[in-house]
Amino acid sequence: MDFSFGPEAGELRTRARAWLTEHLVGPYAQALGLGGPGSEHEGVDARRAWERELGRGGWIGTGWDAPAGAYGQQRLSLTGQVVWAEEYAALRAPGRVGHIGENLLAPTLLAYGTPEQQARFLPAIARGEELWCQGYSEPDAGSDLAGLRTAAVRDRADGRLRVTGQKIWTSLAREADWCFVLARTEPGSRRHHGLSFLLVPMDQPGRVEVRPIRQMSGTAEFNEVFFDGAVAEEVVGGEGDGWTVAMGLLALERGVSTLVQQIGFAAELERVVRAYAASGAPDPVLRERLVRQWAELRTMRWNALRTLGAAGDAGVAGAAGDAGAPSVAKLLWGGWHRRLGELAVAVRGARATAGPGLWERGAPYERGLDEEQRLFLFTRADTIYGGSDEIQRNIIAERVLGLPKEPR
Repeated sequence: MDFSFGPEAGELRTRARAWLTEHLVGPYAQALGLGGPGSEHEGVDARRAWERELGRGGWIGTGWDAPAGAYGQQRLSLTGQVVWAEEYAALRAPGRVGHIGENLLAPTLLAYGTPEQQARFLPAIARGEELWCQGYSEPDAGSDLAGLRTAAVRDRADGRLRVTGQKIWTSLAREADWCFVLARTEPGSRRHHGLSFLLVPMDQPGRVEVRPIRQMSGTAEFNEVFFDGAVAEEVVGGEGDGWTVAMGLLALERGVSTLVQQIGFAAELERVVRAYAASGAPDPVLRERLVRQWAELRTMRWNALRTLGAAGDAGVAGAAGDAGAPSVAKLLWGGWHRRLGELAVAVRGARATAGPGLWERGAPYERGLDEEQRLFLFTRADTIYGGSDEIQRNIIAERVLGLPKEPR
């Protein structure tokens, strides 16, 4: 397969780089490199303003299955989306706070939503004005999503659905204006039956509460969200058909963003290689591990390009055609990133057990950690969040290889 890009891609790359260079100034320049995995709490105000700047430039929703300009967005081919994403990552532009709305909810609304829902929500996402979070996992229903207990019942007074329950591991819940929530709307239903995909405003004092979850890295990217009779404004895909919508959304979760992620991985790997070179103590075992990490990262890039190319030029939504591709990608990058975290501290040796201010009396724990220590601690979760390795292997076994399902 030819992985090279044509001349049109070169022209877009030049245009994208020029736009980013022109606009990444002032407070946005101060936010360069902020907001990535493990640091989503950093520079939120500047990154939220940056989201609106991207909207004014038409850079949000470039891969939506909608005509160019329908919601104020540019329309880029699949190759164009990759080029834009690569330039964005290469310049270390601020981590996106609107990516959940742009890459998950919007394509889902285009596939399952009504024209009224699309007209209500897509323009605000494209302008960077409304942010979203995802209400799927629960304390007793993480990887086993069909076991969720959050319920929504009709209010006899006004006929609106009111949501009660708890969601967990919710990224950007403190910043989000809305949450798309999978809830049980049919009393007595079991597993994937009787579920609905609901759109819930987060600004409902006394009915929606967000509590940060402090991690062992000292930061709190994830949250638990409590709903106590919160009003659901919309149902997507029809009441009781939430499982179909939810699974359609999950199939969209790994597309062009995988390639963006890999650029960040490459920067982290380069930092670890520099640390190894500066150590002055060549270790053939560590050197072999570093070479293997580099080779595996290249392989992941080629696999991502092959998968996206096989989907044609239909954008992110087209990437859902291969049922096993998202699971393969998650298994590859989750294990790779976790091994990189282990390698980062192995290169440091005994020095990895201490850091600037780590033992300073009264100092916040996270302030004493350097980048490699944070990388190691955060990547412990890579093979769990977003669907554990065990779940991904089950998906491949059952949906791709046709093996019998596990007994329940």
